[in-house]
Amino acid sequence: MKIAILSRKSVLYSTTRLKQAAADRGHAVRVIDHMQCNLIMEKGKPKIQYRGEILPKFDAIIPRVGASVTYYGAAVIRQFEMMNVYTPVTSSALLRSRDKLRCLQNLSRAGLGLPRTVFTNFSKNADDIVKLAGGAPLIIKLLEGTQGLGVVLAETHSAATSVVEAFHDLKAKVIVQEFIEEAKGADIRAFVVGGKVVGAMKRQAKEGEFRSNLHRGGSSKVIELSKIENTSAILAANVIGLGIAGVDMLESKQGPMIIEVNSSPGLEGIEGATGVDIAGAIIEYLEESVKKKKRTNRKRKKTT
Repeated sequence: MKIAILSRKSVLYSTTRLKQAAADRGHAVRVIDHMQCNLIMEKGKPKIQYRGEILPKFDAIIPRVGASVTYYGAAVIRQFEMMNVYTPVTSSALLRSRDKLRCLQNLSRAGLGLPRTVFTNFSKNADDIVKLAGGAPLIIKLLEGTQGLGVVLAETHSAATSVVEAFHDLKAKVIVQEFIEEAKGADIRAFVVGGKVVGAMKRQAKEGEFRSNLHRGGSSKVIELSKIENTSAILAANVIGLGIAGVDMLESKQGPMIIEVNSSPGLEGIEGATGVDIAGAIIEYLEESVKKKKRTNRKRKKTT
């Protein structure tokens, strides 16, 4: 197969691992910086120009689109879709996952466990919002925040109202969530590929920190998911429409609670914790999906 990895930097761990895993299986791989792509649209002939050349036809792409360039990254993915190139992360799924409010609404509709969450367009009445979320302590998140940025733990009612009011004054959009105390600063990352959990780890925040992100000093260890955790992770990825996803969950008294569905999950932490060849699993999934796509296309041609 001819595979393109959409990534800003070829030296990133995830990009390097995916490139090597694809090459090991005999595929031709190319890393393309999606922010340097020019999209050409004309009747029946969508094209992509990259660094002065019109890109050739690829069998599949693997999007590694950062949150700060979601809009343009989605446009590039959509252009590849118009060119009939397979992608495990579609443009619509990427946008669905990056809109935290929309993501939570979809997960809620699907009946998945979530921390109680409040969003409002009028955050001036902070006291009501704090009460609606169940009272302090509360987690307050910027809708645009990633990797633990823009996330605040408000331990008291007065602190929570002050933070909400401050964000309101800044005209920032936030969601307010109940704090799951029994999680004790830990969360679970389940890596889903093609409707299967291929690896899972538990991330523990360092002492004095409530965010378990590894780049913030958190630690990780391999774990075996319970049946309900496994099912929840797979369903969450399916609801958002992602063939590749990192599903983050909290352990609570009511069962697993989904806090995020990541459309560009990093490989370094999960491979390091589990020892599983996640990159290889992704390439294998791509092979199966492209074969299925080609069979479907042949059947369509026969019936027309």
